[in-house]
Amino acid sequence: MRKRLLAVTLSVMMTASMLAGCGGKADTKDTKKVQTEQDSSKEEGTAEESSEKKNAAEDAGLEDGVYTAEFHTDSSMFHANETKDGKGTLTVKDGKMVFHVTLHSKNIVNLFPGKAEDAQKDGAELLQPTVDTVTYSDGTTEEVYGFDIPVPALDEEFDVALIGTKGKWYDHTVSIRNAQPKAEEAAETPADGEYSVNVTLEGGSGRATVESPAALTVADGKMTAVILWSSPNYDYMIVDGEKYLPTNTEGNSTFEIPVSALGTPLAVTADTVAMSTPHEIEYTLTFALN
Repeated sequence: MRKRLLAVTLSVMMTASMLAGCGGKADTKDTKKVQTEQDSSKEEGTAEESSEKKNAAEDAGLEDGVYTAEFHTDSSMFHANETKDGKGTLTVKDGKMVFHVTLHSKNIVNLFPGKAEDAQKDGAELLQPTVDTVTYSDGTTEEVYGFDIPVPALDEEFDVALIGTKGKWYDHTVSIRNAQPKAEEAAETPADGEYSVNVTLEGGSGRATVESPAALTVADGKMTAVILWSSPNYDYMIVDGEKYLPTNTEGNSTFEIPVSALGTPLAVTADTVAMSTPHEIEYTLTFALN
């Protein structure tokens, strides 16, 4: 009798153990299934987000190129320079849009594409200013700050935070509207002679500047400008595929380069040796007669 009771007891225990094991496997299988579904959902979300960004550029209906567009903000203290008539330059490349705006002063020292709260977090990538030279209607010139702002979509408001010389961040909304192909309005080449021209530099980190006004020479209908950089560390420039070396050995780097047209941005490359390794930087120079 005791042997029979012991056998029954052992049988019950083995059955319970087998059921528990099966339950554990089922639970593990269900857990893996849920995890797989979550991973799949994340992948789909990432793909959808990437697709939305791509569609935002496509929805703008703009091919790669340079455009003139209006700059709208929610503040009278944050606006385009009066010489720009409320507009700036929109560049579209590989489906991404960047808007360059020239501001009215140097009072705004950084921008951030987002909220002021996020701009103050560790690792936040702040937009650095460029130094733009503007010419007013009375002929006077001034150096002001400009910024290259990433544009998520046209004709829609988006967040841009700014910090001024007082060190306080502010939230603003801006929008880029009415983009039109930039007109190539090249001024006529002046007669042979010596001239003074205003030079507008765009591109780079904004740390470097060029002297403006600059000397322009016209000989046999061809124009040559003297470019004096704010740094002695430029060892060559490239214009229209041709390399030009400095004309001086001491002081800030000076070059004589050809100017194809007045009033039209001239793409140039300047190589700097200020860093640990030489680095080519792309700029545009625009020349206008005084």
